[in-house]
Amino acid sequence: MFDYSFAHWLAFLSAAVLLNLSPGPDIAFILGHTMRSGKRAGFSALFGVWSGACLHVLMAALGLSAILATSAVAFSTVKWIGAAYLVWLGIQALRSGGGNGLIKAAGESLSVARIYRQGILVSLLNPKVAIFFLAFLPQFVVEGGGPAWAQLMLHGGLIIVVAAFIEPPLVLLGGRLANAIRHNQKIGLWLDRGLGALFLALGVRLALSSR
Repeated sequence: MFDYSFAHWLAFLSAAVLLNLSPGPDIAFILGHTMRSGKRAGFSALFGVWSGACLHVLMAALGLSAILATSAVAFSTVKWIGAAYLVWLGIQALRSGGGNGLIKAAGESLSVARIYRQGILVSLLNPKVAIFFLAFLPQFVVEGGGPAWAQLMLHGGLIIVVAAFIEPPLVLLGGRLANAIRHNQKIGLWLDRGLGALFLALGVRLALSSR
């Protein structure tokens, strides 16, 4: 069980690294919170996104993601909910005064639970992520390597493990910059505006996407 060749692991790990390095709503969400509020907020966002990714892997292993891939209605429903959520986050950030909106100023108490929940939703409400896992993971299912669902879970979990080596350093780097500017509310205001514009753009991009 789980007996794979070196070529298999090389191909899979290379793809997993490229996947985690590619920019998208998840990375933007994590870095946005980190840059605006520091490492504590960044890691809360990070763990939220990872939790959402775990649920995507579970759904792919159980075959639930196939519904999104085959049903136009299901895909559109999730897509529009996800797009609306990103736009809502963007509007909240744009309305911020630099310290009292979506993301509070660095140095103040942060609702890490709220950021964590937002991270889960940002990941879950992106149907293209679900379809990606459904299309990507089965390519590494090997005949005789064990039950298909177990192989899907293994490779999906390893993608998150690879992320654990790539994304935390980004949070630490962003946290240093956040500490350097945390007493400047004017900079915080423009960071909120930049983050808001980014979330709005991602929401529009998701709304315009197709299967």
